[in-house]
Amino acid sequence: MTSTAEPTTQSVQGNKLRGRVAFVTGGTRGIGSAISRSLATQGATVAAGYARNTSQADQFLADLKANGRDDAKYSVHKGDVANAADCRRTIDEVIAEHGRLDILINNAGITIDRTVLKMEDEDWDKVISVNLSGAFYLAQAALRHMLERGTGRIVNVSSVIGETGNIGQANYAASKAGLFGLTKTLAKEATFHLGKAGLLTPDSIGVTVNTVTPGFVATEMVDSIPEKVLSRITDSIPVKRLADPQEIARVVHFLAADASSYITGQVWGVNGGLDM
Repeated sequence: MTSTAEPTTQSVQGNKLRGRVAFVTGGTRGIGSAISRSLATQGATVAAGYARNTSQADQFLADLKANGRDDAKYSVHKGDVANAADCRRTIDEVIAEHGRLDILINNAGITIDRTVLKMEDEDWDKVISVNLSGAFYLAQAALRHMLERGTGRIVNVSSVIGETGNIGQANYAASKAGLFGLTKTLAKEATFHLGKAGLLTPDSIGVTVNTVTPGFVATEMVDSIPEKVLSRITDSIPVKRLADPQEIARVVHFLAADASSYITGQVWGVNGGLDM
């Protein structure tokens, strides 16, 4: 489960992503904000996607610029990830503004919770469209650019609910589980096309596609959870606490780095042992 609060800690600065351009969907709030900031601390130029709240996105951008590095640039891009045309447009915007796209983080996601017997058609369709179809549309557009250049990183943000299921979240669980199959297929096709083009060499960083599956994260979502319910949740987690958003973000920036070139088609659980 994920939500939309600001990260509570910051990553140590480094140069793992210096000179790289990253697009983070849902990148101005919650876990997405933590990912954007973490990529920025590693030297990446960061383009953050958002859906509706322009004033909040502008504030995020101003803060990122004020606290960011001199050797990187930052931007925000409004779009609906459930809309294929919007997905292609925002990818094109990022490339036009920053000259390239090295990293795509498919983080945007929504929940509309109801039990199966009460779920409306629109509840199912909207969650699948945003969480799964959007990731496909964005990856499809990004891959065309990455394969032409011979390098790139795609990281999908799924959820432990995609692995375990959850009462009232059939749509969300299905969409997040669908990212596993999408990840593996994209990873196989990326290496297939690079191989055909003669671009798989011993010193190439290649194009990799991986998924991160957060568990329960300490974001503003938990503010509305009754204390007794939250206590049961934390008791169910082997490490007995929620994740900090930066703990998710650090795994993402590791997978986005050039040095992760031997990791592709994998699902990385960051859930405190909740699913093991």
